[in-house]
Amino acid sequence: MQFNYIFLLFLGWKVFFHPFYISLTEIRYNAANKSLEIAQKIFWDDLEVALGDIHQTKVDFLNPADRKALEEMAKAYLLEKNEIRINGQKVKLSYLGFEIEEEAAWFYLEAEKVPLPKKVEIYSSVLIQHFDGQQNIVNFYMDRKPKSLILYKGKERGELRF
Repeated sequence: MQFNYIFLLFLGWKVFFHPFYISLTEIRYNAANKSLEIAQKIFWDDLEVALGDIHQTKVDFLNPADRKALEEMAKAYLLEKNEIRINGQKVKLSYLGFEIEEEAAWFYLEAEKVPLPKKVEIYSSVLIQHFDGQQNIVNFYMDRKPKSLILYKGKERGELRF
């Protein structure tokens, strides 16, 4: 019994000191508007590191010195690191903005004039070059139940069929 407590204590410390790197992307097909509504949840401190490395500057999501410059950095990064193809055709993604939610930020994108998806190809390399072990979970909703992908270094692309 004492061994179990020691093991749990050790495991708890290991989990506490070993960070995990993950993002979540929710993509919803809006049949009425023929559009994709995209919400991407990313830990803002990890994105600060990535954007800081890329732009050689200090990035602060909680207290930005220049909110417009921060929006432009986030927009350029997300549009470069995300790509969606519907039925073989690349869709044009538009960046809408972001909001902070505790340790993460929700980034919003959309694509208009999207045909009914039969085959969806998704590319997501968000934070992959900056963090070993980064995983990007993608949930694509056509109706209520999503189809999902987990993308990571070496497997930045995935395909879903409907």
